[in-house]
Amino acid sequence: MMLDTSFKEINELFRFHHIDDEIIGIQRLSGTTSGLVLKLESQKGNTYILKYDHPHQIQSGEYFFNTYKNSTLLPNVLFTASDRSYFAYTFIEGTTHFNRGSKKHWLTLLIKDLFNKYVRYKDSGIPGLIEYSQETWKEFNLIGIEEARVNIGDLLSVEDYNYVQSKVEKLFDNRMKQGDKFLLHGDTGVHNFVFDQSTLIGVIDPSPMVGPLTYDFLYAFCSSPDDINVDTLYAAADLLEQGEIDKFRLIEEVMIQLYCRIGLCVKHHPSDLPGYLKAWEEWKQLCGQLDEGIGII
Repeated sequence: MMLDTSFKEINELFRFHHIDDEIIGIQRLSGTTSGLVLKLESQKGNTYILKYDHPHQIQSGEYFFNTYKNSTLLPNVLFTASDRSYFAYTFIEGTTHFNRGSKKHWLTLLIKDLFNKYVRYKDSGIPGLIEYSQETWKEFNLIGIEEARVNIGDLLSVEDYNYVQSKVEKLFDNRMKQGDKFLLHGDTGVHNFVFDQSTLIGVIDPSPMVGPLTYDFLYAFCSSPDDINVDTLYAAADLLEQGEIDKFRLIEEVMIQLYCRIGLCVKHHPSDLPGYLKAWEEWKQLCGQLDEGIGII
């Protein structure tokens, strides 16, 4: 894996892949990847991302972008190394996380131009693409709760932890109720959404995995503390054209996502914590009504 590079090397790389556009600016970006991510400015005014990483990470990312290349929210892949040591794709200019507008608005765009394009998964043999069976999907969620519990500490009670754990045992014990498996983005949080003038214009940095479509949907719904309410949830769910969408089940699954999100919030975005704790108390009341057999409109 190349860990440093120069204008000469990058331009030779672009010519090798038949891209006629001279690179005149290089900026190294920080992120969660273990590899190297470069933002490149070209003489023609184009901006690209050149990413070096482990081959299985490159291959799964390329596979996701190419599978959903008809989505206007995703970057376009320019080229990929034959040994999958790097790939280049278009850069989406905007801001992430902030100045995002209303959740109903950006969720609507996300659903219509990405989630409704999701395809049911058929074994692709793509290295690095995490696949979950019925048993391991439940284990995946239980592990997420355990990781969140470490960060949460005594912020939430042991009873809260036990309650969320019981929801995982109930909801993910029957594959038929989970529905079909799809090729998912895997990290659909506002930190990976690009906004311009309070409008969603891009989705970046996939961590591709296989699972129920509702995972990406609820991950996005819980990824910011604003408007975590039934009205927003149901309005968005009505737009989903595939997947198993049982609205009472969605409410219970939100409890799981919300618990995990609070764990991430404590570690990465403590300023969002008051909003999440408020949503947590409200959602516990909703789930309590379901547990008692009281309908929710």
